Amino acid sequence: MHFETALPLQSGASIRDYHLAYETYGHLNADKSNAVLICHALNASHHVAGVYADQAKSEGWWNNMIGPGKPVDTDRFFVIGVNNLGSCFGSTGPMHLHPDTGQVYGADFPVMTVEDWVNAQARLLDALGIAQLAAVMGGSLGGMQALSWTLQHPERVRHAVVVASAPNLTAENIAFNEVARRAIVTDPDFHEGHFYQHGVIPKRGLRIARMIGHITYLSDDVMNEKFGRQLREAVTGNDTGYRYSTQDVEFQIESYLRYQGDKFSEYFDANTYLLITRALDYFDPARQHGGDLSAALARASCKFLLVSFTTDWRFSPARSREVVKALLDNRRDVSYAEIDAPHGHDAFLLDDARYMNVVRSYFARIHTEISAEIAAGAAA
Repeated sequence: MHFETALPLQSGASIRDYHLAYETYGHLNADKSNAVLICHALNASHHVAGVYADQAKSEGWWNNMIGPGKPVDTDRFFVIGVNNLGSCFGSTGPMHLHPDTGQVYGADFPVMTVEDWVNAQARLLDALGIAQLAAVMGGSLGGMQALSWTLQHPERVRHAVVVASAPNLTAENIAFNEVARRAIVTDPDFHEGHFYQHGVIPKRGLRIARMIGHITYLSDDVMNEKFGRQLREAVTGNDTGYRYSTQDVEFQIESYLRYQGDKFSEYFDANTYLLITRALDYFDPARQHGGDLSAALARASCKFLLVSFTTDWRFSPARSREVVKALLDNRRDVSYAEIDAPHGHDAFLLDDARYMNVVRSYFARIHTEISAEIAAGAAA
């Protein structure tokens, strides 16, 4: 969808003449009360479910969660996936042309925040004629967007589902993001963000950034179970099987990380990585309230479901409990599930019967509410 009118941004800049890529699943009911907005995390997109007819390996990133008969049941709900501004999967981003100069944005693309993305999503909903969401849902950075929706547009959200997320990043998380960004900007092919003009891609920096990020998404238990200290290819001639090299790939975990980094560098945009990780860093709704999260969340009026995972050390359960406490301080309706799962942060994308059933039950409750209101309206 094209938007000509400028969108004011938190930085004081604005962006105009932009596109938002989106997909919808299911059908919008007559009174437009069954819409569910899905907010994506760092390297995901608007393609949240299903497969494209002409692309066999095009499964949506949350396909196990969303679809007919699934926890977010598209036989009941009208689900909307939106690709955020600044991303590299269809919406206007750094690789597109600036409407004023006709040149590729590159490093001149404006800095985005979670709040900016939410406002852009609200414009899309306006264009679709959806005044209020049955629910907004997201995991990780997507969960931050869901939380922000309840503060920026409280009257437009009935339920918020916040999974494996946090009210802000810890210093450690900001540090990981900074190291990843330094890997990109110090790549000789980065050219201060204008690498498009040079016909190159800072793949070395992107590989390292992805490797750093991937380590933080997995738990120690999962890495040990999958890889342990297995060698990629043990050599004969010594008792250890080591190559005794500082540069060869010795261990399976090294090979796996390099594979993930190589794959990522082929499809992800370097400037997009900088933009999205910085948006993560900036998100902090309590900042304008002297760090008081309870005061910040007083604006929220909807019902909440929060889910966390015990081995997620990047967005730990303690961070979700901070949000739960702040909401309870404001006497909000909150459900909270802490899932004992071994998969680390990636658990929010994986199949876990307890996790899936929690979400399924919550959305069944939403469907019951909608059905009851429609019936009451018909009776009246």
